[in-house]
Amino acid sequence: MTLRAVRDAAMRWIADDPDPATRTELQRLVADAMAGLPGADDALADRMRAPLRFGTAGLRGPVRAGPAGMNVAVVRRTTAALAEWLRRNGSEGATVVIGRDARHGSAEFAAAAAGVLGAAGFDAVALPGASPTPLLAFAVRHLGAVAGVQVTASHNPASDNGYKVYLGDGAQLVPPVDAEIEALAEQVGAAVTIPADGRVREADPLPVYLERLAALPRGGARDLRIALTPLHGVGGAAAVQALALTGFTDVHVVAAQAVPDPDFPTVASPNPEHPGTTDALLALAASVDADLAIALDPDADRCALGVRSGDGPDGRRMLTGDETGVLLGDHLLRTGTAADPLVATTVVSSSMLRAVAAAHGARFAETLTGFKWIVRAGEGLVYGYEEALGYCVDPEAVRDKDGIAAAVVAADLAATLRAAGSSLRVRLDELAAVRGVHATSQVTVPFAGGGLPAVFASPPEGWDVDRPAPDVLVLRRGTERVVVRPSGTEPILKTYLEVVEPPEADVTAARARATMRLDALAAEARGWV
Repeated sequence: MTLRAVRDAAMRWIADDPDPATRTELQRLVADAMAGLPGADDALADRMRAPLRFGTAGLRGPVRAGPAGMNVAVVRRTTAALAEWLRRNGSEGATVVIGRDARHGSAEFAAAAAGVLGAAGFDAVALPGASPTPLLAFAVRHLGAVAGVQVTASHNPASDNGYKVYLGDGAQLVPPVDAEIEALAEQVGAAVTIPADGRVREADPLPVYLERLAALPRGGARDLRIALTPLHGVGGAAAVQALALTGFTDVHVVAAQAVPDPDFPTVASPNPEHPGTTDALLALAASVDADLAIALDPDADRCALGVRSGDGPDGRRMLTGDETGVLLGDHLLRTGTAADPLVATTVVSSSMLRAVAAAHGARFAETLTGFKWIVRAGEGLVYGYEEALGYCVDPEAVRDKDGIAAAVVAADLAATLRAAGSSLRVRLDELAAVRGVHATSQVTVPFAGGGLPAVFASPPEGWDVDRPAPDVLVLRRGTERVVVRPSGTEPILKTYLEVVEPPEADVTAARARATMRLDALAAEARGWV
């Protein structure tokens, strides 16, 4: 848009915005731009650019005014579009559940969503207070709802918030529904004219959810000391309750990170994948001599595990998402009773789960990135995971990643191994000895464009090429694999690397060779992007 068009669009948005705070924000930016203050035009254009779109896991963006931010106006318009889509698909007047995390704006956005749904004639059911995202996913089917809305930005920076939609099957929406709702949002009237004062009732499915979690363990061992952090998020209390109900009562929580805080003051990033985020957890685990360390992300749909090791802070290290994914998958298949089980992971995750599934006589499926695809992998799904610390260990209850449920299953596995004189690290080596070493890593670079960069119009020579989706490129060369895709939640391009060393008794040597090959592959990939 031209500078004049940006200012005109901002003035129209101001007139249509029901929130005085964001109206004032835009008014000041318009005034600054008209006064010629440095950077004001760019800041205004950034807020008025294309509206937020449903990515890998819903809408996400900075809490600020304008169509490119998370604010009450955007929430009203999106919720009105969702209500219209539900009406057009025969669900008028049905139940819709609304939940939220503890981020900046979450309470206001959840209230706006619930109010719009209630005013549109739906039975709007709000979960009490701030609650984990898996609880909302559970509540959709438990309460017989046709949809659910969770206000959350998961592990994004403190400046962000988001809006995640679940359909009546308890899974996140997928194309073409997302595009249909986006199209309807463009057609709704001014946000200020959308009724948002409808009746809202409250329901608390937490006790039933916790009861379901208490039934997850397959073993009887409970002698395990756990260090845990919710990273200033909303999953701490529920995780401690779930573990206690299961019989794991020796749990120590990082005190400085135990209470929800939208500023995440003790970490540079609330994403447990990022270096340094789990340092306080590992330090606590060392100080109390914990057998297992558990980090939840702020909305508790992800779970990271830490174990004893000689090569990390305080003699501990965090497992990768793939390491945990394979451990949990192997455990559930070893102890499961399903007649024809299916396990699933994504095209960017380790291929080791395929080998583990074959060893247990289970079916295996590989999907596109995101749990909206994993949980739709096929009938008989008993487990799904993605390398970004997401694990679905009980698809019958929660058709999405669930960090709290994963923590319970991880504790069950760790306690079972401990009782047998083993550990998670030993089990990893056992799996590598018979299934091969599957080493994985990532290369990421800033990238704000849509789709893949032009450099991948002609993929590198010497690789077998597959394009499972327009914005996903898979390259294979012998026992090496590279997957390239733009992030669905951040302005970065992600390159996922894997090398496989064949099974052998000397796992240490095989890991060393895999690491060298992985480093060389990473250098090669950086040259492409």
